[in-house]
Amino acid sequence: MFGDYHNDIKSKGLEAEFKYLDDSPDFFWIPPGYESALTYDSVKSILLSNSKIIHSIAFSWDTLQVFPLTSTIANYSGIVNGVMIDSSASKSEFKILESGTLIKRNDGWKLLSGQSRNLLKL
Repeated sequence: MFGDYHNDIKSKGLEAEFKYLDDSPDFFWIPPGYESALTYDSVKSILLSNSKIIHSIAFSWDTLQVFPLTSTIANYSGIVNGVMIDSSASKSEFKILESGTLIKRNDGWKLLSGQSRNLLKL
């Protein structure tokens, strides 16, 4: 799931994330720079807005640990490497510490909740 998630974002852009976010009322996420949880609709709005100014983006796992809790719920934690080129051709490299909960739905594993924090800008 995480491999597909990163590959889809690289090839299709930020809007590819919607396929991997659980759009239930239980969803929440705390993105880098935020101090409180955002709903699915808020995260979707941010992704749509950012997709207009990001020319390309690629993620890869530096480290990843997955902790199965049941056959349909898992927690995970890891460090994601990112490379982004914005609409002005400016390149940014960064690392994100991420942890969260996954839920298995009929159409696959989804991100149910979690948080991301910038670790380092390279």
